[in-house]
Amino acid sequence: MSAEFAIDARGLTKHFGTLRAVSQLDLQVPRGQIYGFLGPNGSGKSTTIRMLCGLLTPTEGSATVLDTEVPGDSRLLKPKIGYMTQKFSLFGDLTVFENLQFIAEIYSFPAADRAARIDDLLDTYNLHQQRKQLAGTMSGGQKQRLALACAVLHRPNLLLLDEPTSAVDPQSRRDFWEILFRLAGSGTTILVSTHYMDEAERCHRLAILDHGVKVADGTPQELQDATGMHIVEVVADDPYAAQAAIHDLDEVASVTQLGVRLRVLVPDRHRDPVSIVERALDPTGMTASVKVTTATLEDVFVAVTMEYPETAK
Repeated sequence: MSAEFAIDARGLTKHFGTLRAVSQLDLQVPRGQIYGFLGPNGSGKSTTIRMLCGLLTPTEGSATVLDTEVPGDSRLLKPKIGYMTQKFSLFGDLTVFENLQFIAEIYSFPAADRAARIDDLLDTYNLHQQRKQLAGTMSGGQKQRLALACAVLHRPNLLLLDEPTSAVDPQSRRDFWEILFRLAGSGTTILVSTHYMDEAERCHRLAILDHGVKVADGTPQELQDATGMHIVEVVADDPYAAQAAIHDLDEVASVTQLGVRLRVLVPDRHRDPVSIVERALDPTGMTASVKVTTATLEDVFVAVTMEYPETAK
């Protein structure tokens, strides 16, 4: 494994009976970066993370995680990784301090340094006021910060975060990502799954999963530059009628309505996408502005999941 990669997975596959949750996944996660998994529920993100940390045994394939073979030497990974699940999994009937203390004992954190480390985490994650509060009575954002504090208590080299912001408000999500950037800046590698497009844009690199298959991989900008689509924006007085007029065109791959705007995806092989859309709107007599615009990650996601052959899923 190259020293530059914290994770190097080869052909990872997981079957649950007849269900193929992950299929032939190749993945290389550079050290010290935030790498995102983007995909809807059921796309294989959580299953992949559980295989990478040794909680699930792959049906096929293998991975090297922090120079440790998975499956095989998964036991050796425990001191090196932190894992935060989507669902709050700490002890609701213990206080914040007691949860941190318990995690310190689980990881055999040196007793002489334990009190100082916990105080540091309470400061860093703004939890001093909740020190004696039962974890089960905390808000979603507070639980999220506590779960992350527990995940990093033993100073892991790799953080695996499974949709960590799915149950918190937008401000808590922004604060959480500021913490992740600081961790990455100090050298921690972070693999984070999400179905939020704005979060995916924050990652240094990301993979898009669809039905267990990796359908795209690269930096957000690389993915946006390689959609294979013209992105046409339509602003119309009657966007619903405009969508109906455009939707069934053979040249149009997808139409999405965002308020009064439409995002129209036209494959690159068609040279004049604006004219194609304008010709469809002309018979309606409606007033509309039509222009080519830049791709968003949502456009990328629509393009790559739509293009991937159904038979391969």
